[in-house]
Amino acid sequence: MSIVTVQLGQCGNQIGFEVFDTLFSDSHSSQGLCSKRENEAYRASCKERFFNEEENGVPIARAVLVDMEPKVINQTLSKAAQSGRWKYGQHAYFCQKQGSGNNWAYGYSVHGPRHEESIMNLIQKEVEKCDSLSGFFIIMSMAGGTGSGIGAFVTQNLQDQYAHSLKMNQIIWPYGTGEVIVQNYNSILTLSHLYRSSDALLVHENDAVHKICAKLMNIKQISFSDINQVLAHQLGSVFQPVYCAEGSFHYRRNPLGIDWQVRPPLSGLPPLGKMPLNKELHFNTSIANLVILRGKDVQSADLEGFKDPALYTSWLHPIHALNVWKTQRAFSKYEKSASLVSNSQFLVKPLDMIVGKAWNMFASKAYLHQYTKFGIEEEDFLDSFTLLEQVVASYYNL
Repeated sequence: MSIVTVQLGQCGNQIGFEVFDTLFSDSHSSQGLCSKRENEAYRASCKERFFNEEENGVPIARAVLVDMEPKVINQTLSKAAQSGRWKYGQHAYFCQKQGSGNNWAYGYSVHGPRHEESIMNLIQKEVEKCDSLSGFFIIMSMAGGTGSGIGAFVTQNLQDQYAHSLKMNQIIWPYGTGEVIVQNYNSILTLSHLYRSSDALLVHENDAVHKICAKLMNIKQISFSDINQVLAHQLGSVFQPVYCAEGSFHYRRNPLGIDWQVRPPLSGLPPLGKMPLNKELHFNTSIANLVILRGKDVQSADLEGFKDPALYTSWLHPIHALNVWKTQRAFSKYEKSASLVSNSQFLVKPLDMIVGKAWNMFASKAYLHQYTKFGIEEEDFLDSFTLLEQVVASYYNL
């Protein structure tokens, strides 16, 4: 089964390139620490997921690139082509001459509807090249205008047109210190819309990845390229093939194949309300964990710690909250590696902070005219605040 990746805006396109480069490098590594036959099965599985049939011996990424300015797309296309190892489709991109000016409303209300047909046609062409579609992987940031605004618009369209295919959005959480003065507005509008139309949000905080570069990798002058490579590395370790079941040596066909829906009991949950977050969260409670083990000794790894009921909310048994994926094939030349995808309280504080900052600006009507002139009314902001405060309260009450 295949995944169609949609890369949106400068951030989405630059990360998307690094992701495909990481996937290709890993699948073509001869140092997988496994048999030749297993390595070939792993490579074939990766190719089916992420690359189309080769053109002159060069695999083509299953991707659509979207940006409202040509510069980054041109750089991304040529960087992939120059690698000589893989490339993007010749016509699998859409760009314009005018950006979205870091304005979510402009991306969502102007660029989105204006270019909807062109963008959705490109995506449909990629879908038609798949023997079997697993879903969509949408890479975007929250802070700007194109990735966030058009990203939310395209995800909504995908939900309408491909209701039964999984939509997973990988979103880049902006630096707390701020890159864009209206980033908190853009972020709450993005999150509230994705909450309604996406099946899963994979969140990476720029601050957290920056810390990895500085403290774990000891990089002195950290560039966006360094950050994007760390992100691609983490995403590759999640999306590369794994065995389909305990004791099986066949790779699972569906790369996103777990049930991403969390279903709380109908009764017994505490009432929702705005929670005072100055009261510290002392423990990170989860509602779902996915552990992915790769390389040597995976079958004998002790995972009892992840089955501890104390890790999970009281209304969920660990057996329903924990998934484990394994493969003896190593990732990226590591002898052994582990990845954790967790649905937990980890984002409660950052989310509450962004909502709070956006509310302070909204209360003083700062920059609102930039949004209302493109059809985003104060009511739309209030809907976003209400929904996200409910999300914060739900996670806080776990």
